[in-house]
Amino acid sequence: MMQHHLHVCLYSPEIPQNAGNIGRLCAATQCRLHLTTPFGFTTDDKNLRRAGLDYWPFLDLEIHDDLEGLLNQFQGRFAFFSTKAKRSFTEMPIEVDMILFGQETKGLPSWVFERYPDQAWKIPMYHHDVRSLNVANSVSVILYHQLLRRRQFHNLPELEG
Repeated sequence: MMQHHLHVCLYSPEIPQNAGNIGRLCAATQCRLHLTTPFGFTTDDKNLRRAGLDYWPFLDLEIHDDLEGLLNQFQGRFAFFSTKAKRSFTEMPIEVDMILFGQETKGLPSWVFERYPDQAWKIPMYHHDVRSLNVANSVSVILYHQLLRRRQFHNLPELEG
């Protein structure tokens, strides 16, 4: 069984290229990718497959019909990201096991904010007219930030001398 550094969840992703890039990122970092339905594409979409290149066999993927059930599995050890959040991701607890991102056009359902207000974080933007980064870029920023904080890159073959 693969050791999971972190879990990444995309809530009802709409753009196959984003999901494919995030799948590739998760394969490279040994993170499990969770996708909640419905998607804005099919799992055999050529854009999804192309963005993930030939790394699909290395991806640990779970598909869920119910976001609420998935969040209950993590018993509060998750963080979600939104332009509406007030706190920077740099203040996020190291104990977070899953990072959650909403739809590209709509974000997360309002009940997530209502039920879990202390688990909302954002990536600050320097320019107030730029609302957000692309979701694949956002996942990269947060995932590597958490992995570096946990120092889980210490045994990578590329870093051994």
